[in-house]
Amino acid sequence: MNVHSVSSAENEIPILINPALRTTNFLSSEEPRPKRLNKPCAKLTSNMFANHRKKRKGLIFMRFLMIISVILAMLIAHGCSTNTEESESYQPVALNDGWPISTPEEQGLDSRKLDEIYEDAQRFDHIYSLIIVRNGFLIAEKYFNGQGIFDAHSTASVTKSITSALTGIALRENHLTGLDQKMMEFFPEIGWQTLDPRKSDITIQQILQMRSGYPWEEFDGYLATLFSSSNWIPFIEQFPLMNDPGTEFGYSNFTAHMMGIIVARAANTSLRSFCQTYLFDHLGVTTPYWPVDSLGYYYGSGDVYLTPRNMAKFGQLFLDNGVFGTVQIIPSEWVSESLQIFSPSTYPGEILTNIHQLGYGYMWWSGVSGNHQYNFAWGHGGQLIMVIQDLNMVIVTSAAPQSIFDNAAWQKEKAIMELVGEFISRI
Repeated sequence: MNVHSVSSAENEIPILINPALRTTNFLSSEEPRPKRLNKPCAKLTSNMFANHRKKRKGLIFMRFLMIISVILAMLIAHGCSTNTEESESYQPVALNDGWPISTPEEQGLDSRKLDEIYEDAQRFDHIYSLIIVRNGFLIAEKYFNGQGIFDAHSTASVTKSITSALTGIALRENHLTGLDQKMMEFFPEIGWQTLDPRKSDITIQQILQMRSGYPWEEFDGYLATLFSSSNWIPFIEQFPLMNDPGTEFGYSNFTAHMMGIIVARAANTSLRSFCQTYLFDHLGVTTPYWPVDSLGYYYGSGDVYLTPRNMAKFGQLFLDNGVFGTVQIIPSEWVSESLQIFSPSTYPGEILTNIHQLGYGYMWWSGVSGNHQYNFAWGHGGQLIMVIQDLNMVIVTSAAPQSIFDNAAWQKEKAIMELVGEFISRI
């Protein structure tokens, strides 16, 4: 508000003229000399001047108070408006992307619980997005740290869950004959007869379950070797088996990529093309980037780029048993089997405070928060797609990619997982 100053003319002192002078003929040569004001008249004039000045000061002071009151009222109103905007800042934006918009209350959720999780997320310098879907409606979404609704980022190992879905589609399309097919059938370039004979028995199902026997690279010391190469096929021969196939859980980026190559070779197309045709096109999803290895195979293990809303579509597809709209994109039997818990114990102990009992299905994790058991796709750095069946809810987070696997990176990732786990446990 621009406050206009009082005109200087309003502050001029009035000139009091002797009434006798008003009738004087100023053209007369006999101009009378002005009479001196007697003392009573001078006193009256002085009082008039003082009273007028008091009135003028009072008027100015009243105007000042009025201006201050208006300014304070505007500041209070602005403050209330700002608080309202902050509490509603996670309200989704309506776009023509297939997502219906609703509010938490309309979908049976107390918005105060959402206020808390978004307020906590605001404090993180590494989180990019937080989206909540309930009953098929987008009820909350917010972007952080300079990111926006159209920004796509690496989903890291969330890609594994996509590869699992594509395996189920390849089975439906008869590109694969069954889960008991051996890995060796798809890699004729490997001299299997010279290898550990147990490797010839590794099945597609064991790869999906992360029970192939190959190293858990992060814990068994093979992570640097794996990521320093752009051609992972030779590791079929070079990496040893740590366990008999099918007996122990061991999280393997290597075998996840081999699963992607198996789907591509079985379907006689690229993994990306197969995914776009049979999955993403139905969802109205595109990916701006999907990395390839030196042989031209798209990685089945990680780093497909997606927007958070498109990540949520993939999660909703599994919540809806593979149906999108009226189309059965993924066989419902495959969805159900993928979300089973084949490895109820994965890590040696509890690694999170708010997510317990970390288990594994077909490249999908499972966990428990409060009274809720759920499945989730989990990518390094804090990329998450949580599918909570009993709440009919999908939660998505994306975060700044972490290029290394050290404790500092884990603490950032863990913070986001704890945030979401705590929110679920409070519902």
